[in-house]
Amino acid sequence: MTMTPSLIIFAAAYLLYWAATTRYDTQMFQQNSYRHERWRRWWLSTGEWTSRSQLLSLSSAAIFAFTWHPALLYAYAAWAAVFAWAEFSMRYKIRLVYTMRIKRLLATRTLLTAAAIALTASYAPRWTLSVAMLLTMQGWVVVFDLINRPVERAVTRWYYNDARRILRSMPGLTIIGITGSFGKTSTKHFLHRILSEKYNVLMTPGNYNTTLGVVRTIREQLKPYHNVFIVEMGAKQRGDIREICELVHPSIGIVTSVGEMHLETFGSVENVARTKFELIESLPAGGLGVVNIDSEAAARYSCRTAADMLTYSVDNPEADYRAGDIGYSAGETTFSVTTPDERRDGFMTHILGSGNILNITAALAVADRLGVPVAKQRTAVAQIRQIEHRLSIRRSGGITILDDAYNSNPAGARMALDVLSRFAAEGRRIVVTPGFVEMGARQYDNNRELGRHIAMSGCDMAYIVNEVNRQAITEGLRECSYPEERIHVVASFAEASAHLAATMRTGDVILYENDLPDSFK
Repeated sequence: MTMTPSLIIFAAAYLLYWAATTRYDTQMFQQNSYRHERWRRWWLSTGEWTSRSQLLSLSSAAIFAFTWHPALLYAYAAWAAVFAWAEFSMRYKIRLVYTMRIKRLLATRTLLTAAAIALTASYAPRWTLSVAMLLTMQGWVVVFDLINRPVERAVTRWYYNDARRILRSMPGLTIIGITGSFGKTSTKHFLHRILSEKYNVLMTPGNYNTTLGVVRTIREQLKPYHNVFIVEMGAKQRGDIREICELVHPSIGIVTSVGEMHLETFGSVENVARTKFELIESLPAGGLGVVNIDSEAAARYSCRTAADMLTYSVDNPEADYRAGDIGYSAGETTFSVTTPDERRDGFMTHILGSGNILNITAALAVADRLGVPVAKQRTAVAQIRQIEHRLSIRRSGGITILDDAYNSNPAGARMALDVLSRFAAEGRRIVVTPGFVEMGARQYDNNRELGRHIAMSGCDMAYIVNEVNRQAITEGLRECSYPEERIHVVASFAEASAHLAATMRTGDVILYENDLPDSFK
């Protein structure tokens, strides 16, 4: 194959375009938790299989099977450069994390792509550019992941066994599992702060709530001097919690809630409950299970366990631990806690919302079990800091921002809207939200109900972001006669922010409620 100027320019543009589509394909695979079925549903539901980049790759492959006319090569180079520039300049909400698995996946894709093009050039030169273009299409990530699967399984097995070895070397370690449809991350942080008054505590960082995330935490961060290990446990399907429990063997477990999350994979709230209570069922005799009975589905569910059980609540007087007398003032929340033995007054925190007081109550129940003095509990609660993007508050230029971007459930949204409605605002109350996803058949109804709650909370303006839940939320708003001129439909948070920047006034309060990942449009 003679490398003419047009072919050289084509090759340079092709490399850029291949790198851009490969990065996007890999990023979406990672955002869909490396699960083939979940990636396939995203790929089909969002129309990515008919995207402009897919059509460019397919049409170019067909054309190049018949001719490599220089004019076509130059035209392709121009289009490919535009697509590559657009992809590389795009700012993602969740960036691609170059884990070792991703690096192995990219290496396999690079080597096999190069091999396929080289073999075609050697034995069927006419088809070289067609094969090259077909290899830029999205979807190959699944094929290359299947090729890597034996290696990935072997690597995972080695990491898993190494984590088990580390845990066996620390028989005195107290392991606490926390799971729930919502509230588990906040509860983890609150519990970590309170127990740190007496113990050396490690918790799983960020969203490391899968088996592999827990394995990585153990191998990289767990040290012999740690006394307590708090493990956040997430689940997308039945058996996920049991798998983590079989690794860490917790002696204390907290179920923060059971709700309509990930119904696309669970199928029903009953299956969600069964999965969350895998944690309680795994606890040993003499262990402790702590369950939120303000969550109706959690309160109804019964399971067999050898552990002792405690319940906690804000609303239910039958709970073993109940928070009450919740009061809000400038910058702080006060509350009391009734335990099985006594009533404790004088708790104060800078955290907003009754849901967060509920989460603190769960942490206090475990702190009692582990012997943290009540005085130190009060000190720790007063020093708890806001968790970024979980109803955190900040002020800028006279504008107050309530950032609840990492909340993605109806109960948490109602709490955030309640805080917004109670906020002593001198200006307008504004909510910006894309609604909820992964709720199966309940998604439309839950988002319509969100629209109703926005209308009833007294918000002065509502920005509905993205397309996925637009119709449902606006329908809920209109059912409550919310004024049309106060509804703003935008394509992205960036568009909402640009509009707000031009219209905001001193004294305005803005609630950012949920923020969908890039895999949702």
